[in-house]
Amino acid sequence: MKRLYLLGLAALLCCVMAAAQASDIQPILQEHKQIIAKSARKTIAPAIDAIAKSGSPQAQTVLETWAAKAMWMRKSDGVFFAAEKAEDKQYRLFDFDSGEVAGTYPKADLKQIKPNSGIRAMIGTALVQFQLIDPDAARRQAALTSIQRDPEARFLAPLRASIEGEPDVKLLAQKRRLERLLTISFDKNTEARVNAIEEMSGDLGVDLRATLNPLVATTRDVALGEVPSGLNIADILAPGTEFFSRTDAYDLLVIKSLAQPKVTANDIRNALAVNIDGGRVAGIPVARLDNDTARHRAYDILAKAGQAPARVTTDDVDAALASHVFFESYYEPSPDVTTAANASLTAIGLRVGLNQTLDLALDALSLASIYFLAAIGLAITFGVMGVINMAHGEFIMMGAYTGYVVQQIIPDHTLSIIVAIPLAFVVTFTAGVAMERLVIRWLYARPLETLLATFGISIALQQLAKNIFGTQARPLTAPEWLNGAFTMNDVVSISYIRIAIFILALIFLGVFLFIMKRTRLGLETRAVTQNSRMAASMGINPGRVNMLTFGLGSGIAGVAGVAIGLFAKVTSELGSDYIVQSFMTVVVGGVGNIWGTLAGAAMIGFLQKGIEWLNPSNTLAAQTYMIVFIIIFIQFRPRGIIALKGRAAGD
Repeated sequence: MKRLYLLGLAALLCCVMAAAQASDIQPILQEHKQIIAKSARKTIAPAIDAIAKSGSPQAQTVLETWAAKAMWMRKSDGVFFAAEKAEDKQYRLFDFDSGEVAGTYPKADLKQIKPNSGIRAMIGTALVQFQLIDPDAARRQAALTSIQRDPEARFLAPLRASIEGEPDVKLLAQKRRLERLLTISFDKNTEARVNAIEEMSGDLGVDLRATLNPLVATTRDVALGEVPSGLNIADILAPGTEFFSRTDAYDLLVIKSLAQPKVTANDIRNALAVNIDGGRVAGIPVARLDNDTARHRAYDILAKAGQAPARVTTDDVDAALASHVFFESYYEPSPDVTTAANASLTAIGLRVGLNQTLDLALDALSLASIYFLAAIGLAITFGVMGVINMAHGEFIMMGAYTGYVVQQIIPDHTLSIIVAIPLAFVVTFTAGVAMERLVIRWLYARPLETLLATFGISIALQQLAKNIFGTQARPLTAPEWLNGAFTMNDVVSISYIRIAIFILALIFLGVFLFIMKRTRLGLETRAVTQNSRMAASMGINPGRVNMLTFGLGSGIAGVAGVAIGLFAKVTSELGSDYIVQSFMTVVVGGVGNIWGTLAGAAMIGFLQKGIEWLNPSNTLAAQTYMIVFIIIFIQFRPRGIIALKGRAAGD
């Protein structure tokens, strides 16, 4: 009995020792010592795969050490170690299996294993299965990113195994989505693939479309008589149709070595030239071979004599096409999978189209809000006073530069914008009042002189800005909470800055309506707009109203400059980029009418985005078409969308 006990204990000890040796990583490294030491990308794959599939607990450590260029080989026996630099050009070696120090050696006795970028990428792919269950969330995220970048069938099983124990909600969602995508591409069970496709058919993600598109990819092929069995046929092709000509069909036969190549004109010339004998070819004088008919006759004689390949006639082509069947087949062998993929892509295509329309509408609405902000001040001054203010764009520029100066003093971007908006209004309001008092009020009855004077002021303000701030663009940085975009899906998104500008435009619309409808200034402004002389006879000072109105319009332009400067380059030419659109907005909408300005901004914004969508490669052409359309529109609606009654309409 005692002997049996000792024998059993010895057997158990042998099994434990054998299991420990089986889990050691060094024997695997030694088995692939030559290719590891050589470190060539073309031959290294078996070594990496062997380490990754070894099941050894040290496999991940070895791969990470190797990728970090911290793996060294001892030249005396070829054993691999992890190493760290010690003193006096010595390196301390650590055994991979035990983790213990194996000694300190001079660099001359060791060889560093230096994987190039290609090998490191292969090692990174092999590490994915370990990183998916790594305690570090950053490593798990890196593993998912690696799989997304280079998906393979071998990742499906470890990915599925890692889902159940994933503690991070965000990573769990990524793993589940990625598992569905890998199932669609690589699962051996057709039913599982079809279920995964149907489950994700309502998804608009680009990654899903990238996964489905290869499943419906086709190749053209040809067969004699009937379509071969076992193929997943997408379509039977009829030669001579719009998308598959007879020439395409015969060329496919030639490529597949099922028909004789057609003899080209160059082939005929070369054959005739080779067979010239005594100034004749096939008994025909060379001088007579000056047309295609003669050359073809001579060539046919050579072909009958076996001196050249016979020409392919129309009857030959007809016979060849009639005896073969042409078809397109899917690369994917499963008809169920391709049917589900096509149905899913059709549904996705419809949803993508609808969402692209929504995205285009949001872009147009955003652009319209920008034009409305830029034009609202011009609408006020133009409508009340009839002044064509060519310097309006420079008030926008002054507002943007005011925001820049404030940010140089107040580094907090949120606080600086809060300060910059009212300060820009004050600065440009003051500049507008000064301009009206010094220049504009003397030119009310002379519109041409007003235009020239304000154009000169515009040039002077631009040059002044260049002298003060230079010609380089100055940064007007948006607060951090305005960075990024509101994303509904992979198709529809809009930046937070554009949303903020849209809200600001609505605020200014509300403020303007309040001023015009609920304040004395608004009452006087409406009175002067409708009949200046009658308003003056009622005790209203038209000069004061004009001054304040011009200042109000200029101040609003300054605030618009702060908003526009958050996403546009702040230079002395900033206003020039918006002056044309501002005038178009006012004229198309209806001079002096806030609702007309709003309608004009919406019309121009949607029109411009629509034209750009039709011709995305040429935005300059889009602006040209837009201007032409507006010119035609004004011919039919000279007073704009919403015509104004009163003095401005009379003018």
